[in-house]
Amino acid sequence: MPIDVRRAHDRAVTTTSWLKSRHSFSFGDHYDPDNTHHGVLLVNNDDIVAPASGFDTHPHRDMEIVTWVLEGSLAHRDSAGNSGVIYPVLAQRMSAGSGIMHSEKNDSATEPVHFVQMWVVPDETGITPSYEQHEVGDLRGLVPIASGRPGQDAAIAIHNRSAALYAARLERGAAVELPAAPYVHLFVPCGQVNVEGLGDLAEGDAVRFTDSDGRRVTSAAPSEILVWEMHRTLGG
Repeated sequence: MPIDVRRAHDRAVTTTSWLKSRHSFSFGDHYDPDNTHHGVLLVNNDDIVAPASGFDTHPHRDMEIVTWVLEGSLAHRDSAGNSGVIYPVLAQRMSAGSGIMHSEKNDSATEPVHFVQMWVVPDETGITPSYEQHEVGDLRGLVPIASGRPGQDAAIAIHNRSAALYAARLERGAAVELPAAPYVHLFVPCGQVNVEGLGDLAEGDAVRFTDSDGRRVTSAAPSEILVWEMHRTLGG
């Protein structure tokens, strides 16, 4: 089983006066032809936005964009008339489809917001743009928070039948089993975990599995993990 461990310090970083964004894949000015995606996941950005700052209105097209806040709150507004504030344990999805404009701003004037934003390709291009957000309940296990998989319930739906995103908050010593799938992406946004047969992962580390055999992940400290299960890759 091919396993590709990506350490936090190897990520490209975009830094401005109000933003620190760490990129797991090629993004913006940081292009690496050997690091463009895993499965159907193209973006896994780990962002910290300063108080009273954020991304001004900008366009997106033909992308499923899932946002998961770790600390703080993030205000969303888009050209389709959708708006909302995203906070920890609330999952949000924006389907850019045929084209949409949106802004994302820190909703606090005093505290930073820390979030992970993930992009996957949709099954079809040119769909009607849409927006969804929903609070997730108990995260003590591996909980589906976004899915397009047939028959799978999740907090929010994405327009990709081959992909699902799970989250878990793990106390020290708690364990979950990764999905067995052709492509799995494990990301540790906070804490420290141990992956069966692989070793320790620290905050910001990730693993890309091809033909995942469903390994066990055990928390070495209070941790949060994000896991993508994918059953095809781009062009596959």
